[in-house]
Amino acid sequence: MGIILVTGIKCYAYHGCLDEESIIGSNYVVDVEIETDFEEAASTDELSKTVDYVEVYEIAKVQMSIRAKLIEHAARRIGDALVNKIPRIKSALVKVTKLNPPIQGDVQEVSVIYKVEK
Repeated sequence: MGIILVTGIKCYAYHGCLDEESIIGSNYVVDVEIETDFEEAASTDELSKTVDYVEVYEIAKVQMSIRAKLIEHAARRIGDALVNKIPRIKSALVKVTKLNPPIQGDVQEVSVIYKVEK
């Protein structure tokens, strides 16, 4: 088994419970940790024997483009899409961070982490 990290996926999306969030949007960062068996890829140097992180990036970007009220929902959609579309993934940990959330106070970011296993 091995771990693949795809971190710092920057997105501009329109998630949030407030009406104005659906209009003005906000900056988000997605981090993904994937557990997979890449022993054969490590031995053969063949991309087809591992998880292509370009596909991971694309799945995250597509799911983040679909509006949700909660980042919990967006994180779950990303995790579920990863394990359903990429057979080599054994489990995925998805962290979605909302930068500068609309909270009355000095808060830099809010994050949720969702874990999904096959």
